[in-house]
Amino acid sequence: MKTFIACLGTETNSFSSMPTGMQTFRDSMFFEGDATQHPPGTFSLPLHVWRRRTEEMQGTVVESLAAFATPAGTTVRKVYEDLRNRILEDLRAALPVDIVLLAMHGAMTAEGYEDCEGDMLAHVRGIVGPDVTIGVELDLHCSITPEITANADVVVLFKEYPHIDVGPRAEEVFELCRAAHAGEIKPVTAVHDLKMINKYRTPKEPMKTVVAEMQAAEGKDGVLSVSFAHGFPWQDVPGTSGKMLVIADGDVAKAEATAQAFGKRIWDLRDDLVEPMLTIDAALDAIAANAADKPIVLADVADNAGGGAPSDSTFMLRGLLDRKMTDVMSCHYWDPVAVRFCVEAGEGNTLTLRLGGKCGPSSGDPVDVVATVNRIVEGATQTFGDSVNQMGTAVWLTLQDGPDVIVNTKRTQVFHPDSLTQMGIDPGAYRGIVVKSSQHFYAGFAPIASSVQYISGEGAIPPDFATIPFQKFSDAYWPKVANPA
Repeated sequence: MKTFIACLGTETNSFSSMPTGMQTFRDSMFFEGDATQHPPGTFSLPLHVWRRRTEEMQGTVVESLAAFATPAGTTVRKVYEDLRNRILEDLRAALPVDIVLLAMHGAMTAEGYEDCEGDMLAHVRGIVGPDVTIGVELDLHCSITPEITANADVVVLFKEYPHIDVGPRAEEVFELCRAAHAGEIKPVTAVHDLKMINKYRTPKEPMKTVVAEMQAAEGKDGVLSVSFAHGFPWQDVPGTSGKMLVIADGDVAKAEATAQAFGKRIWDLRDDLVEPMLTIDAALDAIAANAADKPIVLADVADNAGGGAPSDSTFMLRGLLDRKMTDVMSCHYWDPVAVRFCVEAGEGNTLTLRLGGKCGPSSGDPVDVVATVNRIVEGATQTFGDSVNQMGTAVWLTLQDGPDVIVNTKRTQVFHPDSLTQMGIDPGAYRGIVVKSSQHFYAGFAPIASSVQYISGEGAIPPDFATIPFQKFSDAYWPKVANPA
């Protein structure tokens, strides 16, 4: 068996002013055929799984490009085409192959390409023909399009948010593709549009039970795989809404009925799935009122780099400074200029610093602070599931009459408390921790938190789904329309 593996992706925020160019890919993840020789990241981890599984079967692996960019705005056309074409050239050179496995995101838009995943898969199918098995693993914040399902035999999405199951889903993709190649199964796919846009946090009820039910349905009555595409609310494309995707063994009717049943299950739970959100003032009050021996953890969801935001907004920081809250950690701020000044000053020194607010109106205004440099860590990292993610150079600061903050050079959301502990910080020493993330912080921070709350503040990805200014997505959807069906 000969398996071709590659990765290409990013999560596109159509409303972001930050273009996604080649440097963003190189700064985020860029391997030219050797990703599996390096520690796994979130989107290179599937390639590690697929190489291992193929080689365990005494098969041959051809590994191509693995490129993934931290979410931002639309990808530059030439950049997408060049990266796509490099993978396609490697595929042509590798022919004949038995299985093609791709790790992509599912919400990538480039100039001239609303559906990069569908475009890539159509080109791959055109090269390998109808008899080669094609499998793709996608982030659950994806837009499922007809081009994707028409050209891939197997489409499997992450089930968990935060994405702690990338490895298991890669195993699932491989096993289904192996079985399809061997003639043991005939995968057919059905998609059901829920006509909903929301965030679905799977560690909490009722989504926790829904995910368990999805997994319980797999392997029974001909159902091979059940995936829920949450959609990415800030990708303005025709396929943005949430969808159920079911793969069955040769039984289209079974796949359709199962997709519709799970779609109705989630629709019926729609009101229970709305996450309570705090205003900035209410979030500050919650920190002040916390008398537990653990910090309250609050997510600044509107400035999540994982959704294409800059991660340098100052709205919450200004509130902390105005109230002179000194027992709080706020992190991570993407501000390479501030980091440079802190490195020049050195550990133990105090300097006047202009912090954050550098990327436009959604970042707020910069704040002028007096900051003490506690610790500088070059090559800082943080854990996310089975992967290790880079932070660049990170600096731990204490602001005069204000909170502690972490400023870093590589734009990334907050994933794990080890991003703090690597700097000698005890997270439990704070009354409150404010993280620039939407949900991926949850698995790491929930065990150390007195409670986890979410802030509805200003930023590049505001969480009011009913008022997103779509231009290309024109379908009626809940919660903008009470009953879009």
